[in-house]
Amino acid sequence: MLTGSQIRRTFLDFFVAKGHREVHSSSLVPHNDPTLLFTNAGMNQFKDVFLGLEKRDYTRATSSQKCVRAGGKHNDLENVGFTNRHHTFFEMLGNFSFGDYFKKDAIAYAWELITSKEWFGIPKDKLYVTVFKGEGGVPQDEEAYEWWVDQGVAEDRIFEFGLKDNFWQMGDTGPCGPCSEIHYDMGPAASDQGHADCAFGCDCGRYVEIWNLVFMQFDRDASGKLNPLPKTSIDTGMGLERVTAVLQGVISNYETDLFVLLIERAAELTGATTAHVGADALVRPAEQGSAKARGAELRRTGEGTRPHVDRGSGGDSAGHKSAASLRVIADHSRAATFLISDGVLPSNAGRGYVLRKIIRRAITHGRLLGQTKPFLREMVFAVRDLMEAAYPELRESSKQVSKVLLSEESRFAHTLGAGLQRLEEDLREAQEVYDNVTALLANPEKVVPPGALDVVKEDLKRDRETLKKELKMGPVYSGAKAFKLYDTFGLPLDFIVDACRDLGLHFDQAGFEKAIAEQRERARASWKGAAKQTANPASQHLPKSVFEGYLQTRSEDCEVLAIIKNGQGMQELKPGEEGEVILDHTPFYAESGGQVGDRGFLYSDELNAVVAEVRGCYYPVQGVRAHQVVVKSVPSSRTESKSPPYENRVGWGTLTVGDKVDAVVDTGIRESTMRNHTATHLLHAGLREVLGKHVKQAGSLVAPNHLRFDFSHFTAVEDEELQDIEDLINKEVLRNVRVETIVDVPIDVAVNEYHAMSLFGEKYGDRVRVVKIGDFSTELCGGTHTAATGEIGLIKILKEGSVSSGVRRVEAVTGEGSLRHFRKDHELETVVSRFVVPTLPQRTRQDGAPLSEDEMHKLGEAQLSPAEALKAELDKKDAEIKRLARELDQVRMKSASSSVASVGEKIKEIRGVKVLAHRVDNLERAQMRTLVDQLRDKIGSGVVVLGSATNGNVALIVGVTKDLISRIQAGKVIGPVAQKVGGKGGGRPDLAEAGGKDPEALDAALDEAYGVVEGLLR
Repeated sequence: MLTGSQIRRTFLDFFVAKGHREVHSSSLVPHNDPTLLFTNAGMNQFKDVFLGLEKRDYTRATSSQKCVRAGGKHNDLENVGFTNRHHTFFEMLGNFSFGDYFKKDAIAYAWELITSKEWFGIPKDKLYVTVFKGEGGVPQDEEAYEWWVDQGVAEDRIFEFGLKDNFWQMGDTGPCGPCSEIHYDMGPAASDQGHADCAFGCDCGRYVEIWNLVFMQFDRDASGKLNPLPKTSIDTGMGLERVTAVLQGVISNYETDLFVLLIERAAELTGATTAHVGADALVRPAEQGSAKARGAELRRTGEGTRPHVDRGSGGDSAGHKSAASLRVIADHSRAATFLISDGVLPSNAGRGYVLRKIIRRAITHGRLLGQTKPFLREMVFAVRDLMEAAYPELRESSKQVSKVLLSEESRFAHTLGAGLQRLEEDLREAQEVYDNVTALLANPEKVVPPGALDVVKEDLKRDRETLKKELKMGPVYSGAKAFKLYDTFGLPLDFIVDACRDLGLHFDQAGFEKAIAEQRERARASWKGAAKQTANPASQHLPKSVFEGYLQTRSEDCEVLAIIKNGQGMQELKPGEEGEVILDHTPFYAESGGQVGDRGFLYSDELNAVVAEVRGCYYPVQGVRAHQVVVKSVPSSRTESKSPPYENRVGWGTLTVGDKVDAVVDTGIRESTMRNHTATHLLHAGLREVLGKHVKQAGSLVAPNHLRFDFSHFTAVEDEELQDIEDLINKEVLRNVRVETIVDVPIDVAVNEYHAMSLFGEKYGDRVRVVKIGDFSTELCGGTHTAATGEIGLIKILKEGSVSSGVRRVEAVTGEGSLRHFRKDHELETVVSRFVVPTLPQRTRQDGAPLSEDEMHKLGEAQLSPAEALKAELDKKDAEIKRLARELDQVRMKSASSSVASVGEKIKEIRGVKVLAHRVDNLERAQMRTLVDQLRDKIGSGVVVLGSATNGNVALIVGVTKDLISRIQAGKVIGPVAQKVGGKGGGRPDLAEAGGKDPEALDAALDEAYGVVEGLLR
């Protein structure tokens, strides 16, 4: 029996033998594709090839692509663990043809690999195929049908389906076409619904799709019209996990060797058993009503119990539940390990948010198994040991991935506690709302203040029947609020439902489903992006430009192959006009890999005069360099010349297709850019050396005047670390190490022998260019570089900061930029030295106190630098300001506290409850809380309302003594009071706070507090 790893290798070897290029899996983070949250299919890395935007040196490819489907449009997260075949992380095997072979060969290859005894040898009587039947104006795929018959597939095993099942498209516009699927009959045991004799087409789970062959033959335009593609292509996808289940003779993917070791490790870490991990252990969505007890079990995990853990003493239900949780942990540990290894870090937005949901779902299922301590970090090493042969990068990243998961586990423990507290508050509030409405219907006179009674009675007259109908359900917990706890705090849905049931509350399932649907729609919208279109016909069929810029900055006798203006091909550009010019050979570097395009000039080869200024260079199509130019006007002195070279040239000053020009790069700009690019490589290596090997590039900008480098790191870089990095990379500059460029290196050799790192935004073919700086840095890079590190001059790091959660940014300058920076620093030091005398006694402690004589003696008599002297002086001033602020706060608090003695006359007794409303201006909220505590202690039992006006803003705080919170809650008091000052607020039953914007209304609002309390006590 083949292992999962052998199946992966066999698939790739089969297609390599058929003339395909084996291409490594791309990152889970798609490069330059705003339409995707994660890489979710094998074709993603070839998307630009299919669109005609990129050309490669091969027309056949095969790959095993790591994929994630857990967010945005493609979201399988909620099903994972409860079905045989849903996963967040999976591997997609595929073969691809870019204008080479089409349906005949694709079908022949698929059938041979699947059925031949030399390869997978799956019995033909277990297989079915599908083809497109024709629908929506798209014709039937008769061609595919006939090719399947030619392969010997019986006609009664070929089925036709419509657009939904057998037509594929990349987006609303662009490449699309019919597809054929190969399905395997798993047998009656695989039926989710217990079918014993269902036929193919039944969606009970018995018939499993194992391979999809997409035939790209159309290009859908904006009007919806399907136009034939000039070159038809093939894109296929076979899930490794599914085909492994078939070949290993098991029903569930989780019973294959791709998961068994992970499940066993999860069981070891959580104390569960693997007695039930297969298809018979599934807790399907339809059965989740019986799994609601998991909610109570989760709450008991802190009480030393082991919920739903099968310890081999019977209890099938418990075993099935633990099996689902073990499958979730096994799957999610794979996804988390690979995502973090590819540079994604947990956050509250985008990819990081999805990763955080995956991690928290795994942790929650660990708690359902009784494990309250961090465990997921240990799963990383199990994933590494199982998959490092296919993904050797896991060896290097596993330790850092484990650290990230430990941090997230610790953080989630706190979040889960906060979520449980919020749930308790929500459920109590839902019960109170029900009780209040019930009391209102029964006897409104006891609930409503006299002044509002008439209005309320009118409302009740209109709405009484509706309210009675709603009350029949009993108290209801809002689905929208439940979703917030589910989404923000990670509380499982069945846990929330169970808590509602325990307290006799009805759960608003419809509201929850609406909220989750809205969230998914928001996720789709946030990652919808702008769908890429097929390449502009004006540039799609142009030959590649020969790039000569690695060796020279001037290329002579360059032919103008094409001119494009506003997306349309032109024959000429007149003086003053802007456009794009394609040359047959050029020294201009086109923007890529973070490096900006070259600037310079096009000269007339006849006159050595500037014809056009080149303001940039980029790739409209891979391999074709477009020069962004402005054609220069003819100088008046030359216009009047009568010498032969001019008089016969019609329209001299225009740039015309077929012209010959000399292309000249601005060497000053190029050299500055080269310095910054080589410095970027040094900076990348320095960051990894000081911060850790987890650092990966997340973006960059290499411009002439500065460089910017984004990288994955979960905390701010300390000043001392930045200094270490700066020292380290400048030592490499001073060593004047040779920068070696090695061209035409096989990708395997570059990665496995040179250990080269890839750079963000670059796409690599089978043979690559390696830039090596001694033993310090080795990267795959197509950019321009200095010949040696000494040419950089000096690297000065300017600043470091956050770009987004888990992504940091460093900006730096080199060469003349560093010189300008040091000149500015020197000017600043000169100014500082005029105002601050850099003497040692100026040093102070953090609390502002001067150094002792012993401390000064230890430091010696050395003078401070101007920067140190300024910092010392600022620290001294800061300490003095803080001291004065503390003294002012003490005076204010003392004044407010002294007023407590005179508030006796403001205390009113309302329905047996003491109520005090008091104004205390210019107090901070912390001081108001302290004062509330003092006043509650003073009155013993009652309600305290304080208001403060400061700088045009109002702060309110309400405190209720513990003995009264069953009758009156602080949050219900503060709401009406805050409305009077144009604000709102809330809080706990015993303490609530609010803000407002109308200080003039504060006194009236405080007076209103007594009436509010009286109304609540009725």
